Amino acid sequence: MRKAVFLDRDGVINENRSDYVKSVAEFKILPPAPEAIMLLNESGFLVVIVTNQSAINRGLLSREELEKIHSFMRIELSKYGCRIDGIYYCPHRPDEDCSCRKPQPGLLKKAILELSVDPKFSWLIGDSDADEEAARNAGINSVRIHTNGNLLDAVKTILGK
Repeated sequence: MRKAVFLDRDGVINENRSDYVKSVAEFKILPPAPEAIMLLNESGFLVVIVTNQSAINRGLLSREELEKIHSFMRIELSKYGCRIDGIYYCPHRPDEDCSCRKPQPGLLKKAILELSVDPKFSWLIGDSDADEEAARNAGINSVRIHTNGNLLDAVKTILGK
């Protein structure tokens, strides 16, 4: 079993937009994110993104465009020596009442199973009540930051630095 830090995407790794990130051009990595992710990689944590992406089922974003955004994010972060070990997303709108949309634990449970993660030694860093509730529902620890806040500070808290 391995330890992991699960990261919400919008508002944690990249700038949150009220109208959703719908293209690579709209995806802007927040300055503390690369250093924070690199520190997690160096500390032996898997880094896994878990993100609600209802823009897909709202008809604002295709799965193909989301894959382009995630590919771009991986490439940009790799320029800093960062590794993302997995990306899990929920395409559903809130009214679709699925088990994978945070605050439901479906995305986290799927990642925990597929990546052989030990929940007791794992964390979720997010910027919403839904993130914190999803972590509780999956039996993992959580740290909340402000939207577009400092991911590096949260990582240092987890690592005791």
